[in-house]
Amino acid sequence: MTGNPLEGGFLRQLNSGSVQEGPLRYPLSATQEIFVGREPNCQIVLDSQQYLMVSRRHASIRPVAELASGQPVWEICDLKSANGTYINGKRLEGCQKLQLGDRLVLGNEGPQFIFEYYPSKTSQTTNVAETQPNSAAKTSLTFTQLFPIVSTGGDLTRKAYLIPGSITVLFVVLMFATLGNAAQFNLLLGVYLAGAAYYFVYQLCGKSKPWWWLMGVAIATIIILLSPLLPLFIVIFRQILPGRIVEGQTSNFAALLVGMFFGAGMMEELLKALPVLGAHAIARQLPSPWKERLGVWEPLDGILLATASAVGFTLLETLGQYVPQIIQEVGELQGLQLLIPRILGSVAGHLAYSGYLGYFIGLSILKPQKRWRILAVGYASASVLHALWNSTVVLGYHVLAVVGILSYAFLTAAILKARTLSPTRPDNFATRFHGK
Repeated sequence: MTGNPLEGGFLRQLNSGSVQEGPLRYPLSATQEIFVGREPNCQIVLDSQQYLMVSRRHASIRPVAELASGQPVWEICDLKSANGTYINGKRLEGCQKLQLGDRLVLGNEGPQFIFEYYPSKTSQTTNVAETQPNSAAKTSLTFTQLFPIVSTGGDLTRKAYLIPGSITVLFVVLMFATLGNAAQFNLLLGVYLAGAAYYFVYQLCGKSKPWWWLMGVAIATIIILLSPLLPLFIVIFRQILPGRIVEGQTSNFAALLVGMFFGAGMMEELLKALPVLGAHAIARQLPSPWKERLGVWEPLDGILLATASAVGFTLLETLGQYVPQIIQEVGELQGLQLLIPRILGSVAGHLAYSGYLGYFIGLSILKPQKRWRILAVGYASASVLHALWNSTVVLGYHVLAVVGILSYAFLTAAILKARTLSPTRPDNFATRFHGK
């Protein structure tokens, strides 16, 4: 690029929906401010029917300085728009200078633009708010077309799944390094599969929670299961309450269902709910915005924390109990074969029951006047689903599959309902929000 400095900034609109071939390009003026919005007298006018989330005068772009080379510098200002202006995934407050490759989004899921430069010889022949001709669109070559990574900005993490991809690569390398050590290999594989299952639920929920807080909830569940609290729960639910499974009872479906309701459903769902309630109690003592970020204030919060707790429960139960027992009885291969379906099945198992109960925990906080009725329905429903999964295995795997699909349906229905009830719905990254 030496000897041919880039100048003449422009906005390249992505996915414009225009019948014109190629993306629209809007050159920026080096001397005057231009306005972007739905109002007809804006220099960059956006379709009022297609882009309802864009304000009439949404944002402005103006030259503010010149570099030593004489190249102008522009800044973008949000004009107090209803749905905001985003630069590389972050909401713009006031004004900000534009950098090569910045991605601009007007409103949540609104029209998107990339800030780029024309070569100097082209910039001299363009006028404000003109679109590049079709032939030029086919033959021109920009810096970001040659180096795509420059223009992706925050989309690498938000839309290209850079972080999950990087974590996958890391786990693959670690699993190669632990070949021959069954315990370490199974631990890595189990953690990766459980994380992938949770990430799927997290994306469905669409509400951000700090990863370290979610991991802390999972670890808290593991600590509870290793503490003296578990034996106390076993005494209460399996000896005092009718949750004990006696020898020969496994062939009697009705008796097995009752035993599993108390001894597995009610006991384990309450255990997994304790870290969720504890996390909310801690968050209530914190100042804003941490109180809102970490606590349980709506059903989506409850689902996210409860499913994180279920991940910790699943990992300890699978890697600490079932897999070692199978390895000791029949060998390492069978232990690995058990590990994979148990962890992947957690989306229709522990994550489903706990997430469903988490929905009711969040709903009870959102509607405190009916808290106990909500919690009673949620606790009983989650316990029944859990008991059905544990009991129907005696009826055959085809029945077990039906119960698994039913559990997953209950979880996803709760997530969809939680998204509609969410007070933070405009910021939900799993939904589209179109507002005037």
